Amino acid sequence: MKITKVTPWLVSSQRPYLDTAGEEPGQEREYVFVQVETDDGLTGWGEITGTRPWANRAVCAILEQVDDLIKGDDPKRIETIWNKVFRAFTYMGTRGATSNVVSAIDIALWDIRAKQLGVPIYELFGGPVRDSIALYTHPGGGKDPEAVAAHCKAIVETGHTALKTDPFPFQADEENGYLSGQISVEGEEQGVAVIAAVREAVGPDVGILIDAHGRWDVATAIRLANRLAPYKIGWFEEPVPVESYNALRHVREHIGVPICVGERLHTRYEFVPILEDELADYIMPDVTWCGGISEIKKIATMAEAYYVPISPHDASGPINVLAGAHVMMTVPNFYKLETSRAKLNGYDVLMDHPLDVRDGHLHLSDRPGLGIELNIEYLREKAIAPFNGSSNA
Repeated sequence: MKITKVTPWLVSSQRPYLDTAGEEPGQEREYVFVQVETDDGLTGWGEITGTRPWANRAVCAILEQVDDLIKGDDPKRIETIWNKVFRAFTYMGTRGATSNVVSAIDIALWDIRAKQLGVPIYELFGGPVRDSIALYTHPGGGKDPEAVAAHCKAIVETGHTALKTDPFPFQADEENGYLSGQISVEGEEQGVAVIAAVREAVGPDVGILIDAHGRWDVATAIRLANRLAPYKIGWFEEPVPVESYNALRHVREHIGVPICVGERLHTRYEFVPILEDELADYIMPDVTWCGGISEIKKIATMAEAYYVPISPHDASGPINVLAGAHVMMTVPNFYKLETSRAKLNGYDVLMDHPLDVRDGHLHLSDRPGLGIELNIEYLREKAIAPFNGSSNA
């Protein structure tokens, strides 16, 4: 069996939505899917999906070059192809865009291999250690305390036992990407009021996770984390920008709540100082950015040796969620998997089988590979040129 084609698909489709607390169907967002075809008729699917349209188009352009790089390779040689792509871009940097591209290819190759063998991907990693995947998710409601609290209460009613939000409002200096790292007094009080309202609405037993999005300087991060500590938050995520381990260490030494980092760390190499220097209580690599299924399994095993739980950042498209879930089925030190909303029915149009989410858990099927096939006709209808599969039309 040989790889015959790598096709990036840039698709605009509906976001998932909560479908409770009065929320309407979500706005459109972009997804980046990757199709790897073989001469044996098997097709594997991967995903990259970034957070900005410029990043999405950049990785699609790189993938068109990877088509020439791996065409003719044996898709069973997953580790070989991982290193081939990773090292091909070593002089432009092996993290970020490179590890994103590697991720999409790697996920698709595991999908192909498991389909070839007729088993779900999780069976290729020693089989499951659990029956389903516990989830955490995000409320709607903006930054209004009452609205966010209502959404959080609705999430809990679906069976979820943890949720995550960034309660602090947008600051004017963030408009062009610049971060002073500070927050207004009004903004700080508003954020604290949101979490106070959420805790009152959901009670003491639900995990409230705070996403700081790497927005704060050291002093501000310390102050905000300690102000939220009385509400028994589960973690304070990315308290400072990801570029400085020293800044993270300083925050770590001066707050009384757990820290989680990792969605913007790429490959096992960037997690080494996090684990060796005890900089976080949880890690959260994204399977579509960190290096794929192969890499997130290695990162999870590294974290297991330090008794650090892993909780993947998987809140983009359905392949993102499924790829992370398949690996986490086999990981002893798993906490919860992230999803963008409590109900994921917005994904249904993209694929042939809906995700099975019940009582705050994702239940994987025994179908081969990832367990889904993407809807090619829908992708063609919603794709954005030039990354619209035109060469496969």
